[in-house]
Amino acid sequence: MSPQPHKKGLRITPLDVTIIVALAGMLGYVFFKAATGLNYHWKWEIIPQYLLRFNPTEQTWKLGLLTQGLVTTIKLSLWSGVLAIILGTIVGLFRVSPSLFRRQLATTYVGLIRNTPPLVLIFVFYFFIGDQIMSLLRVDDFVYSLSDEAKSFLSILFGPMNRFSQFLSALITLALFEAAYIAEIVRAGIESIEKGQWEAATALGMSRTKTMLHVILPQAIQRMLPALAGQFISIIKDSAIVSIISIEELTFQAQQIMTTTYRSFEVWTTVLIMYFVLTFICSLAVRKMELTLRRN
Repeated sequence: MSPQPHKKGLRITPLDVTIIVALAGMLGYVFFKAATGLNYHWKWEIIPQYLLRFNPTEQTWKLGLLTQGLVTTIKLSLWSGVLAIILGTIVGLFRVSPSLFRRQLATTYVGLIRNTPPLVLIFVFYFFIGDQIMSLLRVDDFVYSLSDEAKSFLSILFGPMNRFSQFLSALITLALFEAAYIAEIVRAGIESIEKGQWEAATALGMSRTKTMLHVILPQAIQRMLPALAGQFISIIKDSAIVSIISIEELTFQAQQIMTTTYRSFEVWTTVLIMYFVLTFICSLAVRKMELTLRRN
C-alpha cells in the first residue's frame, strides 16, 4: 500500500501571533479613539432602514437604498464584465495579429484608455454613447414598445426600465474602459505559450486561425483565468466611477443618503464594509479557482 502524501499544514509562528496581536491592538485603539475621542455623535441606528425596511402599507419587507445600490452594482459589474471580456479578447487577438493595421488599431485603443484619466473617459464615453448612440438606436422607443411581462423580466436583469438607456450607457462605458486592461491580459496569455506549439501546429498543416482556436487559446485561457478573475474584482471597484453620471449604484446611493442625513462616517463606513464583503467573496472564489487550476 503506497504511503499517503504529506499535507503541508498551516504553521503559525510566535512572530505571526505578535503581528496579529499588534494589528488587533492598533485597530482597537483607532476604534476606541473614534468612539470616545472625536467630537462626533454616532447614530448607527439610522443605517438599518437603508439596508432593509418594512413597508406597513403592503406589509412586506423592501430593500433599502444601500442594498438597492449594491444590487445595481452587482448587475452593472456582471454585464460590463461579460462585455469587457468579449471586447478585450478581440482587442487582445488584434494585438498579436500579423496584420499591421490590426496591431496599430489595438495598440492605439489600449494606449488611449490606459493613459487617460478614467474620469475624463467616463464623461466622454457616457455623453457620446448616451446622447448619440442611444438616440440613434432609439433604445427608449424600444423599451416603451415592450410588453409588461418583458419589462418585468428585463428589470430583473438590468434594473428599472425607465432608466434602461442610462444603465446601458454606463455599462458600455465601463466595459470599454475595462476592455483595454483585459486585452493586455489576453495578449500576455497568448504570448506566454511556447513557440514550439506554433511550429508543431504549422508542421501538421494547420492554418493560423485553427492553430489559435484549437492549440494556443485553450492553453492560454488556463493561464489567463486567474488574472481575468482578478480584473473582474477591479470592475466591481471601478463601477463606483459611474456614480458621477447619476447611475444609482452603491456609491451614488450613499452620496444621496449623506446629503439628506449628514451622517458621513456611518454611511461611508457601511458602504466600505459592503464593498469589502462583495470583493472578499470574489477573492475567495478566485483563490479557489487558482488552487484548482494548480492541482490540475
